[in-house]
Amino acid sequence: MNNYERSFLYGLLAVLLGLPGPASALQPDAPFEALKAKNEASWAEQDKTIDEKLAALKEKFGKRPNIIYILTDDVGWGELGWQGGGKHRGTPSAELDRMAAEGMRFWSAYSEPSCTPSRVAINTGRHPVRTGLTAVLWPGATEGLAPEEVTIAEVLSDAGYDTAMWGKWHMGDLPEHAPENQGYDYAYYGLFNGAADGWPTASNFYERNMPQPVTPAWYDYPGKDKYKDATGIDLDVAGYVGEKGKGRKPIEGVAGILGEKRQEAFENESINQIVDYIEKEAKGDKPFFIYWASFAQQVSGSEEYKNAPFVDQQNAQASFMAMHNAHVARLLDTLRKEGIAENTLVVWWSDNGPMYAFWPTSGYSWLKGGKGSVTEGGIRVPAMAWWPGMIEAGSDPVDMIHLTDLYTTAARIGGALDKIPSDRIVDGVDQTALLLLGEGHTRRDYMFYYSGSALAAVRWRNIKALIEGPGHGGLPGLTMCNIQRDPGEKYCSMYPYLWTVTPFQNLVKSHMALIEKFPNRKPEIPEEAALTPHD
Repeated sequence: MNNYERSFLYGLLAVLLGLPGPASALQPDAPFEALKAKNEASWAEQDKTIDEKLAALKEKFGKRPNIIYILTDDVGWGELGWQGGGKHRGTPSAELDRMAAEGMRFWSAYSEPSCTPSRVAINTGRHPVRTGLTAVLWPGATEGLAPEEVTIAEVLSDAGYDTAMWGKWHMGDLPEHAPENQGYDYAYYGLFNGAADGWPTASNFYERNMPQPVTPAWYDYPGKDKYKDATGIDLDVAGYVGEKGKGRKPIEGVAGILGEKRQEAFENESINQIVDYIEKEAKGDKPFFIYWASFAQQVSGSEEYKNAPFVDQQNAQASFMAMHNAHVARLLDTLRKEGIAENTLVVWWSDNGPMYAFWPTSGYSWLKGGKGSVTEGGIRVPAMAWWPGMIEAGSDPVDMIHLTDLYTTAARIGGALDKIPSDRIVDGVDQTALLLLGEGHTRRDYMFYYSGSALAAVRWRNIKALIEGPGHGGLPGLTMCNIQRDPGEKYCSMYPYLWTVTPFQNLVKSHMALIEKFPNRKPEIPEEAALTPHD
């Protein structure tokens, strides 16, 4: 039963039995409610302007805007050319930089600390701790995204969108977790993170013809058959093609078999399918939503792009970035060719900071830390939004925006806010005002940073408090930084920011009070069994 059917049946019962009707508004976190109360009048005026812009667009195209979310992997803050990276660091990104220049580039965009949690955040609009899925999943895991969670694909489907996804799913291997059973009409997806592609041929690392070298981290892997005999974990199938209501079947050929060439084959097939999909959907009566969770950048390289100009030959991910750069250009060119660029929002976002474990095959960040940490290098990421005629070209706001915000923003743009269930906290904030009205129009001045199930940091305006423990001698166990002045977190200290202790405590108290009212889903993996909840 979809959300629309649930709401309809509840409404019918309410009429027949005299029950109160379902709440029409989503349930945000308490700090947002407080911020909304302060800004009620100005936000109402902004919303009128936004409604007018969206109504004019719908009048012009005859349907609501298409939405494309591109989530990449382990691309650090500073990796792209517009942030000081690109060809200067051996990871050319000219087309991505062009996208940023033609749209909005976010200087203060945030994700969760690692891959599965960030995929939960973008799909549910909730911090993973609320969903019970806080740990990165590994091949053979039986846990996954709870069917009771309501994904953005389900929300938009209920509002009349066609939905599709390509890429790294990584939110559960079993059918009940699969994208075709989580709201997506079509899905072409890999099950695991990219590390598993290096396992099958780990024993002959030095004899393989890899596009670029990768640290031989898996030389003790016994091989697929022996691994299955020892653990019961079957790695024969690395990905599926699924359709809503029709089940799934394994991806055939190189793109569906674990190995160092799988990711490139998978990405090439994905962009071919995405282009075909856009060309078909452009002629249809319904708007579409695409979630493209690209394997760029995981540990495999690109054979086709290993000798591309400016590519760092010792960094396999650099060639993959060059390939992804070309694929994104092809997607945007298709939107232009089909005449639907003005009616399509495209957002590009990294899922977390770089994973340095495979250096020199690695992304990079100018900030402190990397994947798995709640310092800025782990969770502050490059992100851009492109919407010709709607987003002002060359915009570069410093406003805070979080990955969960994409959920609520898509629902707002898609006319689907009433499809979001109100029986749970939605952390995502509607950021349509920031997109369409520009810098200074963010609707958040706070952020919570979770490491697994633990609240590890809090930000209020430009001050970030890292929670380091229960405190000592009655003093709080906090270290504060001014993130605007010190994005590298080099000069953090508690004592200059004692004036922020009470505001931070009040933020956390209100946040925790709503958790009591709307309890977090019990994790399927006990905290002790998760071992490393954010690797």
